[in-house]
Amino acid sequence: MKVKVLTIFPEIFPGFLGYSLTGRALNEGIWSLETVNIRDYAFDKHGSVDDTPCGGGAGMVMRPDVLGAALKANYQGGRLIYMSPRGEPLTQEKVKELSCEENLTIVCGRFEGIDQRVIDAFNIEELSIGDYVLTGGEQAAQIMLDAVVRLLPGVLGNADSTADESFEDNLLEHPQYTRPVDWEGRLVPEVLMSGHHKKIAEWQKEQAIEITKRRRPDLMKKYLDSKRV
Repeated sequence: MKVKVLTIFPEIFPGFLGYSLTGRALNEGIWSLETVNIRDYAFDKHGSVDDTPCGGGAGMVMRPDVLGAALKANYQGGRLIYMSPRGEPLTQEKVKELSCEENLTIVCGRFEGIDQRVIDAFNIEELSIGDYVLTGGEQAAQIMLDAVVRLLPGVLGNADSTADESFEDNLLEHPQYTRPVDWEGRLVPEVLMSGHHKKIAEWQKEQAIEITKRRRPDLMKKYLDSKRV
């Protein structure tokens, strides 16, 4: 997968993506990362990329002529994404979808966002990592990329590692335990030490359902609806 990021802070990347599994995958060429400094396409000596919002209001807006020039020079097809709090929520299903793409181009906004005309002209897809506002899209882009890259073939050591994770089958993950079996009087559930794989799988499923029911009734409804189909 080839990833290109348009930002005014290219030095932020790869950030934590350069470590652990994603960093190793980057070094091994499983995915590549190129950053583009939007300021390089500014029209004045100060590298200005923003201006006051039309109609008034606080903050600044990223200019369409500068960002548009950056996109025209660097976008070469594939999925084009703008990290935005008003975007479609990033879900595990969306992450799986993105992991199948050969090319991802990500626009990281700053200030109050980017001029709507750029979004319309390039038909940019807006994605959100949650119902909150960050200082910029760089953090959101890295989180999205971490979720996507780990699903690329060859990144995880065990291809089955994602099978029982949260959001698979619309359920949160069951509790996990390791040794020692007795930690400060707290014991690993006996069934997990039984070696009885069928009973262990049943216990894990029950726990996943119970946790999802308590913490995410919205996901529980999706799970139940999927079973009725």
